[in-house]
Amino acid sequence: MLEPASQTALRDEIARQIKEDQAVLTQLRAEVRPLVSQTRRISPRSATSISLVAADGGNNQLRFDPFLVQLVRVVDSSNNEYCLEAVSPTMSVSALSARQFSDPERPTALGRMMQYLGVEELSKLSHMIRPDDSGRPNSPSWVQVYRELVEWAILFAIVREKDFATDTLIVFDGFLRSKVFAKDLFQRYREGIQEGIDRHLKSNRRRVYLVGVAKHSKVLSRYRLSMALEGVMRSPFPCYVEIPRELEEKAYLWSEYARGDDSVTEGGEINKFVGGKMFFVKFGSGPRDPVWPIDIFLSQSTDHATIFGYLLNDAVEGFPVPLYPRSLQKAHENAALVDFDMDILQDMIFSGLRTTLGTEAPALDVFRLQDADPASRRYE
Repeated sequence: MLEPASQTALRDEIARQIKEDQAVLTQLRAEVRPLVSQTRRISPRSATSISLVAADGGNNQLRFDPFLVQLVRVVDSSNNEYCLEAVSPTMSVSALSARQFSDPERPTALGRMMQYLGVEELSKLSHMIRPDDSGRPNSPSWVQVYRELVEWAILFAIVREKDFATDTLIVFDGFLRSKVFAKDLFQRYREGIQEGIDRHLKSNRRRVYLVGVAKHSKVLSRYRLSMALEGVMRSPFPCYVEIPRELEEKAYLWSEYARGDDSVTEGGEINKFVGGKMFFVKFGSGPRDPVWPIDIFLSQSTDHATIFGYLLNDAVEGFPVPLYPRSLQKAHENAALVDFDMDILQDMIFSGLRTTLGTEAPALDVFRLQDADPASRRYE
């Protein structure tokens, strides 16, 4: 605990440092000031809205699992399950790659995406999944990369293979940009998405729009205070504003994460990671309602008025998070594995262990009755 004298000294130090850094805030305010006049009002429109999401690791933790089994599950807002599989951080990368093509006539969604991109191994699909000499991954964090790849693959399959009865807005969980793809594969991935969008328009006269909604953004965090001071997006109606690429580049450590096709100079490096154009969007009518960072698929960025009009209808019904797309929240609810589902999964783990242990299985039952955290009694 800080002593009163230390608190006084620290308060003076903080005040002095803030005064010295005041020029930083002045610069940030100057950067966002033009956005005041560029903010536009959202007019509501009607459309079908669906969403997909992968359950994150926090939803899949098991109380006891020495084999570190993790679940990869992708579900949309209509509770359609596209993927449910168990993986382990220590499993063979080659075996997991082969699993995608176990049915030659119908590979998995990830397998079909790999076929389109012309790769047969996960290590070729992503430089973040690297096996060692024994074929095992070098780092356990590859499971998160694999989960993201599966989610991208499900989005790829929905856009290219699913038929829609009406104009449809697909809401992706997160930005439409990624650094997990190797080389220029994400650029080719975007081309495949565009082919699917064009097919729907040409064959079925259906417009399919794609947006990525994020909960957080380094860009928004950097400029949030400056926007409040300058009155950006403080209007008494739903509104949005396009974020210039130069503001994105100043917020990201790696500028290529903000380099879209619209900012690639002649002779410069191609856009390998970015598939969306960023906007800040406020769906509420209150001047202090939350602002969300949203990516619109690059080729559709000029349709921003139409897209945000569709998304507004979905967001105003947001629950339990107000003014956040309801379809995305429903997808999260459907994908989460909690309560009874987790009890079933835990029993599956013990059943598998019992089969593996054979005659030693009774020791597992004794183990389950032991207190895993006796130190917790100090709180009783």
